Amino acid sequence: MKFGRVLVTVLVALTLQLALARYAVGGRWVFDLVLVAVVYGALLWGPAAGMWIGTLGGLMQDALSEDVIGVGGFAKTVVGFGVGGLGLQFLVARPLARASVVAVATVLHRLIVVGLWATADQEWKGVAWTVLLMETGLNAAAGLAAFHLTQMLPGVIQHTRAGCRSPLSRRRW
Repeated sequence: MKFGRVLVTVLVALTLQLALARYAVGGRWVFDLVLVAVVYGALLWGPAAGMWIGTLGGLMQDALSEDVIGVGGFAKTVVGFGVGGLGLQFLVARPLARASVVAVATVLHRLIVVGLWATADQEWKGVAWTVLLMETGLNAAAGLAAFHLTQMLPGVIQHTRAGCRSPLSRRRW
């Protein structure tokens, strides 16, 4: 595991989360791109990377939000370790399998956060299941896109370095 990859993954996820948060239409579109980055790193680089991305990304996200600092970081760290361990035991390479892992990780993350809040407040506020369902779907779609784009990127770079033109580029006669 290279710490540079972890840091770049966290920074890209936080930047995208902050950039796209304003399009959340009154809080109805709930997504967590930092959690997607945690699952991405954990599946590609193992449990240690998942824990680092979860800790750094979760704490930074907590610091930027109005929530209690540490709750999201702890939940993302646990999820990162669990997904990384799962990725070591099972081959999770197909797009639908990866999207399913992101979906399960989203539900697990939300339940850990709600459980920690309930423990701290000594009151169970419940789970907003419709919001959780929407967040799960959006995170799974974002995870699917992230894995697809990063698999496609090396081929595009190699194609560009070889001097080949895109079929969409202008031809010069």
